[in-house]
Amino acid sequence: MPLTVGQKAPAFSLYDSEKKKVSLDDLKGKNVLLLFFPQAFTGTCTKELCSTRDNIALYDQVNAQVLAISVDSLFTLARYKDDQQLNFPLLSDFNKEVSKAYDCLYDTFVFDMKGVSKRSAFVLDKDGIIRYAEVLETASDLPDFSKIQKTLSELN
Repeated sequence: MPLTVGQKAPAFSLYDSEKKKVSLDDLKGKNVLLLFFPQAFTGTCTKELCSTRDNIALYDQVNAQVLAISVDSLFTLARYKDDQQLNFPLLSDFNKEVSKAYDCLYDTFVFDMKGVSKRSAFVLDKDGIIRYAEVLETASDLPDFSKIQKTLSELN
């Protein structure tokens, strides 16, 4: 069932590309932008995450931690982060548990791949309540970053 604005965000702990465990509970007191993306090293994902990288000051100004999540391995994400010089954590949801909890997992993606994260964006407030939710069915679409930034700015 889709998550909606006003709901408590599902808790999770995932390893990042630096092999450190990141838990949502550890980010209490900070706004969080969760960006689920289908796969590293693909065109639209690179465009989305590099745009986020280039605009990181906007998120810093509103006390927001950006976390990008995909089902890629943490080793793949480490290479991708390094190649693209991304300045926020990339988390591996290799077991697909968090993508399922956030109801943003394709049954079948391109080339008959099963269980790939849908491009999605969730803004969580300092108490872990969802204040913005967008799950995209078409992988080539991008989240509405103007609405995301507006939501984040209204939280402060």
